Amino acid sequence: MTIYRKFISSLIFNYCMGMLMAGTAAIALLMISPLQIPAEERLLYIGIHLFSAVVMVVLGWSVYHIQLRPIRNCFLNNIESFGFLQSVYTRTHRLPSLVAKRIMGPHLIGYLLPSTALCLWFTHIGQLTINYYQVFLTAIAAILVTGMHALVEFYMTSNSIHPVLLELNNWSYVLYDKELSLHGRVLISIKSKLRWSLFVIVAVPLLLYSMAIEYRYGGAFFVNDYFWRGAAAILCVGVAFAFIGSRLMTRDTIMPIQLFYEKMAEVKNGYLRSDVSDLFSDEFSRLVSGFNHMMRGLKSQAERNNQLLESYFSTLAAALDARDPYTAGHSERVAEYAVRIGKLANLPEGEIQDLRKSALLHDIGKIGIKDAVLLKEGRLTEEEWDQIKQHPVLGEAILKQIEPADAMASFLPGVRSHHERYDGAGYPDSLSGEDIPLFGRIIAVADAFDAMISDRPYRKGMDEEKAIAILEEGGGTQWDPYFSRLFTEDYRRMLAESAPQKPLLYEEK
Repeated sequence: MTIYRKFISSLIFNYCMGMLMAGTAAIALLMISPLQIPAEERLLYIGIHLFSAVVMVVLGWSVYHIQLRPIRNCFLNNIESFGFLQSVYTRTHRLPSLVAKRIMGPHLIGYLLPSTALCLWFTHIGQLTINYYQVFLTAIAAILVTGMHALVEFYMTSNSIHPVLLELNNWSYVLYDKELSLHGRVLISIKSKLRWSLFVIVAVPLLLYSMAIEYRYGGAFFVNDYFWRGAAAILCVGVAFAFIGSRLMTRDTIMPIQLFYEKMAEVKNGYLRSDVSDLFSDEFSRLVSGFNHMMRGLKSQAERNNQLLESYFSTLAAALDARDPYTAGHSERVAEYAVRIGKLANLPEGEIQDLRKSALLHDIGKIGIKDAVLLKEGRLTEEEWDQIKQHPVLGEAILKQIEPADAMASFLPGVRSHHERYDGAGYPDSLSGEDIPLFGRIIAVADAFDAMISDRPYRKGMDEEKAIAILEEGGGTQWDPYFSRLFTEDYRRMLAESAPQKPLLYEEK
């Protein structure tokens, strides 16, 4: 409640400061161009403006209560839900622009319509001697002064809402353990704020002064006089300068912000390689230096995390291979073959790295197979073979236990589907064609090739040429025809260019 009371007091103070500025501007205009109204008409003229001021305050006060109602309900009544708290948080952020709209809308209309209408009426019936042109100038001056008032209240309210926003966030943490946020929504852009603010600050005083002179001399700008034509030219140049200058200054401020926004988007997508170019000589240069320092720290940490992750994957693969000396190094070789196929298929670098990790872990489910079955040297029984066929499912289940879950999500399809066949006769899901995940189709080719050329207790590894021929023959039935063709054609080329001895590992040339 203390924060809310201070907040309301602050808003009232802001309104009074805005009115004080508007009143000061009005007094300055009267000093430049004093009203030429007979004494018997002054009381009527003052009464018209007092009545209009009362209408203005009543109308503005009514809208003020409507604008503050959600915030007031949140502080004075119980908080209904997190969604309600989020809506109040958003409304509080909108309050500066709502205040400006209230000043330029109901507040201005509440004054302008009654005063203009009454002045025109009493001038028409002869009770006031001012002319219609002066009434028009007075209305335009009121709009300009109100614009200054709105600008002052906008920025003062922007500062006043900070304690309320902090209090709402504290409540959200305490009640729902969640953070309130706009989630990147832009309620009012910096570009709009700067353009209008700079234009109002520069152009409005110039326009008010020109209108005061115009009011005093009763249409002097329309007199064919060299002096006044020159003054009109200066006014046009000044307003044009304010318009162009506000946009140039806005662009100079927005450009570095946009640059940081683009780099932050790259970081969000995992791209940490490039720094922000230091193109600025003001305080943004310090931000660039700090941002680049932070980026270097993030890159260093990311590299360390990648090294730890690579070590983790290699350790898991080595732990699996250690169970069977005849398959030692199988996971590493399959990963190398799979990476080569991925490069031949022009997969993105990030996807190739995920493919490598998936290939390293493709047989991790065999950890759950009994040694009596996994290490059996003779022919497997049908029941034992059914147990072996469960290792893709077991591998997926093991990896799903690793937290955070999204860190393993991209590797799961390759682990589960590397024994699917292109014709649908594989396991565990009997997928066919391109319904088989991409990593599964690639790893299937790499896994089969290494299995065929590797020695086993019950057989000797076959010749590479024969294994390549089998892959070629099985393209479109057992293996994806595209990936098997890429691998076999490239492997034949490598064999033709290399020494005749059999390579243990498939090395990229």
